Amino acid sequence: MSRAALLVLADGRFPAGGHAHSGGAEAAVKAGRITGAASLEDFCRGRLHTAGLVSASLAAAAALGVDPVVLDAAADARTPSSALRSAARKLGRQLMRAARAVWPSAELDVLAREFPKGAHQPVVLGVAARAAGLDAVDAAYCSAYESVSGAATATVRLLSLDPFEATGVLARLAPELDRVVDRAVAAAREVVDEGVDALPACSAPLLEIGAELHAGWPVRLFAS
Repeated sequence: MSRAALLVLADGRFPAGGHAHSGGAEAAVKAGRITGAASLEDFCRGRLHTAGLVSASLAAAAALGVDPVVLDAAADARTPSSALRSAARKLGRQLMRAARAVWPSAELDVLAREFPKGAHQPVVLGVAARAAGLDAVDAAYCSAYESVSGAATATVRLLSLDPFEATGVLARLAPELDRVVDRAVAAAREVVDEGVDALPACSAPLLEIGAELHAGWPVRLFAS
């Protein structure tokens, strides 16, 4: 299949539910950790090298054909926050619906039956990439980019930030995104031979704490 499928999967308009989530940006804005483009860049950089790396590794491993049930358990173990686990599964369920409609696949069907309430989104993303004829590198790029683009887009809405400034943040992070993808794919290939203990387990305590606080807000713009 065409590598252009990557553009479809990574497109923010792909109906996978990501527009309803801020990647922790809403909690960070309220806490005063994101106030403009410079602090958004710091936030996205931290997210990329922690949660982003873990997610990209999971997606790459799934694209390589590692058992998604095993990967889902590994994702759970790397997500201490129950709020983030819930958000990841909701996103996974929505992505599953979209992916099965666009790229019908026996592997996606099996995963949907295994996890009727949704598997972790990066795991579903990797299986969807596989169904679309994409490889582990493609899956890792899609996941890593999502880890920062969602927060950047959300901050435009939360702070009325100039969209050009938010896009500039993403452009400046591009070289670091390349390095994260390289690390993620290398780890995923190790998983094939060594098991899921080879996956990164980077910690992002403020994201976890912020997610738990955010989940208790009576009024919020984003689901997470």
